[in-house]
Parts: sequence; C-alpha cells; structure tokens
Amino acid sequence: MKNKTSSRNRKDERETMRPEYDFSAAVRGVTAARYAAGANLAVIDPEVLHVFPDGAAVNEALRALAPILRRQRGVAAKRKGA
Repeated sequence: MKNKTSSRNRKDERETMRPEYDFSAAVRGVTAARYAAGANLAVIDPEVLHVFPDGAAVNEALRALAPILRRQRGVAAKRKGA
C-alpha cells in the first residue's frame, strides 16, 4: 500500500529550502571518491578550537603526540604481561 504522506513530505521539504542556499554551481559527487577511501571525523571541543584552526593543525599535533603514546602503550603492555 502506498504511503500518501511521503509525497507530501517531499513537497514540504522542497518548500522549506532557504533562499540563501544556492546549489546552482554544485558538482554532484565531487568528494565521493575521497569519502569512499575512508572518512574519519573528530569533534573538537570549543575550548581548544582556537588551537586547531584546521585539519592540518590537528594532524600536526597528533603526529607529534603519537610516538609518546606508542611508548606509553608499549610500557603498559610489558607491565601487564610481566
């Protein structure tokens, strides 16, 4: 049985598009390949957002921290196994 409200809901959604949204120059699927390769998201707390203005700053900090974390995990694993 067809759901009569589904077509009405789609029409309502089209009518609620804000006028400032302009997709006339949009390209469909432009980021699809990058997303398919793997997308990892992290939510940055507002308190530290000024320190990490973009993804490059976050990656730089994580690369600097990674060796320290690896060493700590290695020490913790040795303690647990001993």
